[in-house]
Order: sequence, then C-alpha cells, then structure tokens
Amino acid sequence: MPGETERLVIAIDGPSGSGKSSTSRGVAERLGLAYLDTGAMYRAVTWLALDRGLDRTDAATVAGTIAHARLDIATDPTAPTISVDGTDVTTAIRDPRVSQAVSSVATNLAVRKDLIARQQAIIAAAEPGIVVEGRDITTVVAPEAPVRVLLVADPAARVARRQAELGDRVDHEAVTDQVIRRDRDDSTVAQFTDAAPGVTVVDSTDLTLEQVIDVICGLVPQRTGS
Repeated sequence: MPGETERLVIAIDGPSGSGKSSTSRGVAERLGLAYLDTGAMYRAVTWLALDRGLDRTDAATVAGTIAHARLDIATDPTAPTISVDGTDVTTAIRDPRVSQAVSSVATNLAVRKDLIARQQAIIAAAEPGIVVEGRDITTVVAPEAPVRVLLVADPAARVARRQAELGDRVDHEAVTDQVIRRDRDDSTVAQFTDAAPGVTVVDSTDLTLEQVIDVICGLVPQRTGS
C-alpha cells in the first residue's frame, strides 16, 4: 500500500481480451486505489458519434463534437460508471455496434489528443493513486508511472474470453473480428503490441485472474521502493 503522501500510478496496457479490465479493477480494489478504464472513454464518445448520427469519416466534425461533450467518470473500481452529457452510457457502450465502430473514432488523432488530456487530468487528481488501463497508457498517457505493465495473452485465449463476456449476443466470427481487427486498427495510433523500455510484460494466458493480480501487485514495492 502506498503511504499517505505517496501517489501511486499503475499503468496497464494490452490487446483486446488480455484481461486488462478485470485485472485492473482487482489491483485497484486490493491496493485501495482509483480505477480508470480509458477504453470506456473511447467507447463513450463512439456512442455519442453514433447517437448523433455523425459521419465518422469526417474527422473534424467528430472531434469537434466530442470536444464539447461532458464526460463524467466514476473511478470506484467496485462501481465504475460513465456518462455523456448527463446520460449514463455504462451499459450502452458495451453494445456490439459500439464495439464495431470504436476503432474508427479511437484512431481519430484529434479525439485521442482530447481524451488523453482528460485522462491525465483524472490521473493527476486521484488520491492516493490510480490504476489506469488502455492501449497507450505506459507510453503516452502515464509514461512516468512507477509501475508499468503490458498484459498479453495468446490470441485464441483472448477471443475465448471476449466470447464468454459477450455470450450469445455476438457469434464467434464477429468476436474474432472485434478482437483481432481492433488490435490491428488501434495499433496504427497506439503502441500496445510490444513493451516499451521499463515496461514489465505479464502473460495471462495460463494464469487465473487472482494470479495476474498477484503478479502486478508484487511489482509495487519493487518499483516504488515501499
């Protein structure tokens, strides 16, 4: 546990289905930290673009609309929620149509710049610290975080996990497309396939959730000197 005056930021990157969200929430709960799912922010603004009927190929209009949107994010790991302009979209952003469209918004560089600034403000305000997960957290959003992790897993395991999460709402082919294509698309604007210098790689393929949480929590004293 960090001391009263020591802020702890744990940055976790990784591809779709690597277990980032469950792991990050578990780490945050165990260490008494806040939790930020940056992917939910990209999903929320994608929901907004779809709700407004925006042409997602019109990068300037999409970015301008999102820049004026209010995002309210609860960082309690036991009850993370997100709303857009007062509308709770916590459940809506997990809809398959948002999953299919999110890369088209997440690869908009102006949108990324806007959301990264918001993410950094949330991190700066979090006491006594925060676990942040996404795709470019260790390299762009929080490159100075004392604990930085790239969480990876075998592609087949990642697809299976996402299928279990979505159930019968999406068939196997669609899930595979979401996982593999999104990684390919998002890798054009974010580095999450290879670990940057100083980033610890954790392979979750053959580990239970609790084991992955143990590994990451074990990095805290090593990296912070606590």
